[in-house]
Amino acid sequence: MTVPPDAVDAAERGTLTISPSVVRKIAQHAADQVDGTTRAERRIAGLGLGTHGASAKVGGEGNDVDLVLDVALNYPAPVRRIVGDLRARVTEEVERITSYQVRDVSVTVSALLPDIAPRVR
Repeated sequence: MTVPPDAVDAAERGTLTISPSVVRKIAQHAADQVDGTTRAERRIAGLGLGTHGASAKVGGEGNDVDLVLDVALNYPAPVRRIVGDLRARVTEEVERITSYQVRDVSVTVSALLPDIAPRVR
């Protein structure tokens, strides 16, 4: 006979652990969805290797996480407003999807890129 899941005590059902790499990907995806962020060209030794969006690092203990974001923004852009939107959106998404508590979101703006593609490459 199978016992319905809601009839089993929560402590007996086990635990769920969400890897920091999953939290990192959620944060990066949420940051890339904020208006004003953009993708930056990835270059190594002068060679173009495509583009990349926001990058994130995750720290913390237990159900508390700290996030460090590195993003590129469109230029000209209201940096303070966009960074505030980034913090709010990333915190909301990480907490909604993982049920972890976001303690801190640090944002580094690593590039301000014009909307117009340069004429000369």
